[in-house]
Amino acid sequence: MAPPAAVVEGGGADAAPQGRQQPGGGGFSFTGIIRMVVFWYFASKFFSPSKKPTEPSALISNLFHKAQPMDMWVYLSENEKFNDFGSENSLVWHETNIPYAVWGPESTRSLTLNYPPTESLKHNGSLYAHVFFAQSGYSPDPSDPEYQPQAAFGRTHPVVIYLPKSKADKRKSLLGGQPDSSEDQVTSEVVDDTEDDSKDDGPEEWRSYWKPNITINLVADFTQYPKTGIPPNIAPHLNIDPITGNYYPTIFFNEFWLLRDKLITLNETVTELLLNLEVGPISMTKWQLFQQIDQSFQIHRNYGSMLEGEADELKRVFLEGNPYLLGVTMIVSLLHSVFDFLAFKNDIQFWNKNKSMEGLSAKTVVVSFICQLIIFLYLLDNDTSWMILLSSGTGLVIEFWKIGKAMHIEIDRSGRIPMLRFRDRESYAGNKTKEYDDIAMKFLTYVLFLLAAGFAVYSLMYERHKSWYSWILSSLTSCVYMFGFIMMCPQLFINYKLKSVAHLPWRQMTYKFLNTIIDDLFAFVIKMPTLHRLSVFRDDLIFLIYVYQRWIYPVDKKRVNEFGFGGEDDQAVVSAESDAAKEEEKKTN
Repeated sequence: MAPPAAVVEGGGADAAPQGRQQPGGGGFSFTGIIRMVVFWYFASKFFSPSKKPTEPSALISNLFHKAQPMDMWVYLSENEKFNDFGSENSLVWHETNIPYAVWGPESTRSLTLNYPPTESLKHNGSLYAHVFFAQSGYSPDPSDPEYQPQAAFGRTHPVVIYLPKSKADKRKSLLGGQPDSSEDQVTSEVVDDTEDDSKDDGPEEWRSYWKPNITINLVADFTQYPKTGIPPNIAPHLNIDPITGNYYPTIFFNEFWLLRDKLITLNETVTELLLNLEVGPISMTKWQLFQQIDQSFQIHRNYGSMLEGEADELKRVFLEGNPYLLGVTMIVSLLHSVFDFLAFKNDIQFWNKNKSMEGLSAKTVVVSFICQLIIFLYLLDNDTSWMILLSSGTGLVIEFWKIGKAMHIEIDRSGRIPMLRFRDRESYAGNKTKEYDDIAMKFLTYVLFLLAAGFAVYSLMYERHKSWYSWILSSLTSCVYMFGFIMMCPQLFINYKLKSVAHLPWRQMTYKFLNTIIDDLFAFVIKMPTLHRLSVFRDDLIFLIYVYQRWIYPVDKKRVNEFGFGGEDDQAVVSAESDAAKEEEKKTN
């Protein structure tokens, strides 16, 4: 017996009409299912019990009002749960009559104390600060007869934080020698010990650190929230009373400005620890701003766009920098980004529309790609964030694309392994440009090779590296940064021999020169070594030579512009169009 036929969607010789049941089939058809759903929907509407109209959600509010006097107790204990309110050794700070949500000297209190660490604390032990607030005249101790649940609240905060041990510095002297200075020798010994303690295949080691500052802020929040609609960024921080449903004032331990380098490492040598305590109000806007910035930093760290420690460096700029200088730096940095984008855009437009390599140095394009490749490999070897790698990789792809515009790239399949072959374009090899480019690159290669070899030997003798591969990359990268301006010289030589600069991308060069001026400004503002400050002005010298060449070489209609056309070509086109128009007019007459 044949099995029942199935419902087939679509057309065909064996397909049944859509929405019907085939003969011999079992179950409901598609149309029958829709009818059943519609029937049950209307049945539930007519026969279900009537619902009462929804009432607006109840509102919850702050249990404390503005300027209400409060008392504060701060206890230090190695236990996370605290109930020993009668211990005088645990109580380190007590303040009375602190007005809530009032700004002024009467609401801001501070205390500095010396805390002797216990043996447990020296060996990765824990310590917690238990902070309690209560209305003046009430006790925070639940066992006290005067205790009122709605009049007291508290929160616990760790004073000791655990962070992973910094990664071992695996750099070493590749020649096996020891540094000359005693300071470098001590550093090397510490590094060697660190390498011995933390193996790559071993578990990650954590260390305990002491927080020298604890800032206790009471958030001035008197908002009435819907009981079932508290904002998601506020709900985790609200301490709600289970009896009344209202909320206590939010205690915020402000660690926004506590940088990692301010933490104190706990070990057996520590005999005394300094602790600065401060209590004061904080506005709702400022509290939410701190929360939002911290969340943003965390998101960037999770996505790899911000490395550990970069957030602290950004905060340090605001803490230690001059506000006027900071504002100027932000504006100038914005201009630098705009000019960088315009130079990038015009560079792509120039090479996309360029039809002739006459007067342009093809070898400079190839060397520029090699330099970009070296920088990309160096960043990859030093665990750089993926956003910087993406930016450098994009530049590397564009430099390779420019090689395809400057030269013919062919795939040679004659051998076992396909190879890329580079062949000069006719507009480059068929004139004096290639000859002058070869002469300039020949002498500059000797100079660059000597500089690179000398710096590589110096780096090998006096610096430490992870491996020979890292030494080669770091030496090449340093040469690119320090001597890369030499690669701009072949184009100067070609301009000198051809007595022309019309073939250059002047728009792109102008934007790059504006960026160079901004770099000059940073060289005076930002603290840096003198040699590095002097190296900033090298691009200015090269560009000034370009400007001088543009001034001394007069405009020549025979010269080819940046789009591969000359002035005489335009005149020839206009003349031909004029002759054609006259010939057509004669025929008409």
